[in-house]
Amino acid sequence: MWEHLVCANCAGPVSEGRCRVCRASRERMDREGRPVSPALLVALAALVVLAALLVPRMAG
Repeated sequence: MWEHLVCANCAGPVSEGRCRVCRASRERMDREGRPVSPALLVALAALVVLAALLVPRMAG
């Protein structure tokens, strides 16, 4: 989940927990669960499909 995040405080990977900011972020994300909800991903996908259908109609 956080393996690709870089800490703004120490510039190290959050997964390593080098500083207190990394450790706090990691703990918060563990408590909150997924960083992006599945419902948000579905809504985003629906918007992309809608945009893909509307763009050709507006262009021509």
